Amino acid sequence: MNSIYDELRAALFSVWYRRWLALGVAWGVCLLGWLVVAMIPNSYESEARIYVQLEDVLSDVTGLQSSSKRDIDRVRQTLTGAVNLEKVVRRTAIGEGITTPKQMEGTVLSLGKRIKVESTGDNLFKITASYGDGSKSDPLNARIAQDVVVKLIDIFREENLAGNHGEMSQSLSFMDQQLESRQKDLEAAEQKRLAFEAANPNLAQGGVTTLQRLETMRQELRGIDADLAAAQSALAAINGQLAGTPQTIPGVGPAGGARAAYNQAQSDLASMRARGLTENHPDVIAAKNQVAALRAAAQAEGASGGGGTPNPAYTSLQSIKAERQANVQALMSRRASVQSDISSITAQQIQNPELAAEYQRINRDYDVLKEQYDKLLKDREDLRLRGQVETEHNAVKFDVIDPPTTPRSPVAPNRPLLLFAVLVIGLGAGAAAAFALGQLRSTFTTTAKLERTLGLPVLGAVTMTLTDAGRVLRRRRMKQFYAASGALGALFVLLLVVEFVQRGLVA
Repeated sequence: MNSIYDELRAALFSVWYRRWLALGVAWGVCLLGWLVVAMIPNSYESEARIYVQLEDVLSDVTGLQSSSKRDIDRVRQTLTGAVNLEKVVRRTAIGEGITTPKQMEGTVLSLGKRIKVESTGDNLFKITASYGDGSKSDPLNARIAQDVVVKLIDIFREENLAGNHGEMSQSLSFMDQQLESRQKDLEAAEQKRLAFEAANPNLAQGGVTTLQRLETMRQELRGIDADLAAAQSALAAINGQLAGTPQTIPGVGPAGGARAAYNQAQSDLASMRARGLTENHPDVIAAKNQVAALRAAAQAEGASGGGGTPNPAYTSLQSIKAERQANVQALMSRRASVQSDISSITAQQIQNPELAAEYQRINRDYDVLKEQYDKLLKDREDLRLRGQVETEHNAVKFDVIDPPTTPRSPVAPNRPLLLFAVLVIGLGAGAAAAFALGQLRSTFTTTAKLERTLGLPVLGAVTMTLTDAGRVLRRRRMKQFYAASGALGALFVLLLVVEFVQRGLVA
């Protein structure tokens, strides 16, 4: 710990012993640094906030999507483009002295780096511009920064609120030209198709192509097959019910009771089979056993001459069966007719493949042109209606929330901080120079350091004594050193005062 303390004392003594060298280096570094700081121009910043309100009630009613928001995004992205920045340069004092395209290009590029357009919320935009030119005065730089923001707002208003009536008219004119061209092509295709249909009536009926007719018939045939299968299933079900339903109802009596029970058992068995129960189902097995048990008694009753009355349920089932048989026959006839038409069309295609292919190509070209024409017509009407909406009910409402601010003080550089930093660097450089020079010279500042270096004991040290004349000379030099040091500090304070006075002149 003592060695560190001794080293520190030795370093301080070395610097103090060569204090004039340290002060000279500090003066040189400070003067050079303050000169560099003075050459840095002040940059002044101006900002403004604008609010763009989108109210497009008419577009909502008509079902059209307004493009105002998209236009605002486009302007926000292209506001710092070369064209708009060139307008700003020409409308402000920045453009003074610019005579060549190369100078304009460099100025526009430099200005673009100093402008920011950002969104701060819903429909809120902040425009910020900074400017600083060493060849211009600070008040002029501050006014130019404000003028840049003002011109940017004017450009924003021109781009969004002045309207795009000329552009809309040009767009409508272009759409009309395209529609006229498409209409001629569509009419030519339609005439070609009509002429082909007149020459080949078998291949075209009602403007429907052969493939379309063939596909329609095949779909109809598939539907008929499904209906026919359902009708045949229903007929089979009614036949099952008829098989289990007696034609007559037995008379009343002891024997008649056995006959009725036998018929009822057969009816129950038929109903189970109609419901889809298999022969191995327990209910079906029980019903078959019951029928077998009642069969002898029913035959005995029939042999004894027992009579009965017609069964109305059997008669009703017969009428239902007849209706379903007729439905099946009708579906089969319809299926045969459709199958015949499909075979006829297929035969025509086989006999005239070139004509069929030509007709398909004609219809395909016509359909494509018709689709393009309809889409173009719809787009033209949408564009026309949107133009009327923008003309008669401009939905964009523009307000300047915060007008462009007048810069009161520079935003860059922080000159007081830079001046102080240069002063600290100068003092540090002077001390470092004095210390380095002391290290280069082989001298010993303390007896302890001499003893450690030589490895021999030091018996004593002789202090320096001064005469009266020497003490007077020493005091005079100290006064001169303090005066030079104070002058350096006074110059620093003076530069700070000048900086704040300049800022006051701008305000």
